[in-house]
Amino acid sequence: QVQLVESGGGLVQAGGSLRLSCAASGRTFSGWSMGWFRQAPGKEGKEREFVATINWNIGSTYYPDSVKGRFTVSRDNAKNTVYLQMNSLKPEDTAVYFCAARRGSYHSVAREYDYWGQGTQVTVSS
Repeated sequence: QVQLVESGGGLVQAGGSLRLSCAASGRTFSGWSMGWFRQAPGKEGKEREFVATINWNIGSTYYPDSVKGRFTVSRDNAKNTVYLQMNSLKPEDTAVYFCAARRGSYHSVAREYDYWGQGTQVTVSS
């Protein structure tokens, strides 16, 4: 069974940085893609917002305009871990951040992912 465990969230001032980690276990992830999504306060009824995605094999990445140039997704194959480096954080980045996994190519839509972590809170103060 695939398990994803996020860590690294916390409270940071605007302009600061955080690095989130997602430890993946339960299988080999060759041929899979990993995604990062977030859910802001008061938006629990809406689909999770796409933040970043990476192809496990070749490391290609994709970002929405809202985080492009500020966030970087990477993976460590030996550790089965995916990272999200977040720089120049803004108060509007405040959300619970989720790691997700899916078979095949990366995707920007949350419902296309098969497995999810429990989430980690990121709070950016102004």
